[in-house]
Amino acid sequence: MKLKVLVDNNTYIDQYYKGEPAVSYYIEDGDQCILFDTGYSDVLITNARAMDIDLGKLTHIVFSHGHNDHTRGYKFLMQRYVLPDVKILAHPDCFKPKRDGAEDIGAPFSEGEMKKSGSLILSEKPIRLNENLVFLGEIPSLNDFEKRAEIGEQNSNGVWEPDQVLDDSALVYQSANGLFVITGCSHSGICNIIEYSKQVCKEKRIQGILGGFHIFDRDVRLEKTIRCFQENQVENLYPCHCVSFQAKAKMNDALNVTEVGTGLELSL
Repeated sequence: MKLKVLVDNNTYIDQYYKGEPAVSYYIEDGDQCILFDTGYSDVLITNARAMDIDLGKLTHIVFSHGHNDHTRGYKFLMQRYVLPDVKILAHPDCFKPKRDGAEDIGAPFSEGEMKKSGSLILSEKPIRLNENLVFLGEIPSLNDFEKRAEIGEQNSNGVWEPDQVLDDSALVYQSANGLFVITGCSHSGICNIIEYSKQVCKEKRIQGILGGFHIFDRDVRLEKTIRCFQENQVENLYPCHCVSFQAKAKMNDALNVTEVGTGLELSL
């Protein structure tokens, strides 16, 4: 598997790609070309061209959840490419309207609109993209320190309700050296995601983790998260997007942390 960061908050010195507070990763595995999240704007298009990545060859688009910093770039993708055969994977709540106060924070298109642009697959259960890659679906709560926080509201059947972001999911790559976990924001809890990945894939080793963990404070939760990483002997840690500098620094004191930015390339 090859993975390239198309969109991240951070950029590297001497690599002249664009950044924005959003997420998009391009993944190649065998004959499959996968886009994990689409960022917020047309930055993914600009960066993909600069990296010589042809998004017209995409076979899959996977959405980690429905917030607009992970989904809004899709409309720019559709303006430039025709992808009638692309498979789109997401949780059933992903394209429901979401708001935080007066601000619209959800995807800029409905489930019905998504069905017109590709083969839409919505699932709470894990789905295999191939023998190596698994979309986890809905993540269960498996510990006592990652409580699901409510982020705004979600509209279900015409009713606005507190949103626990049950659509938050992740992608897992099963390598010869263990699991590599790819997340968007980990609203469901990064340690919950790790444990569920192990259950679904029947593998205890965690080779690495890349993505947002939605951790900002140096607090008890951070301490327990670091302990979880250590107990799982996570070999390579790539915290980004919604992880504060303070949290990354604390993780770096105990673990092998690599700085993430647009243009980062990994081969597994």
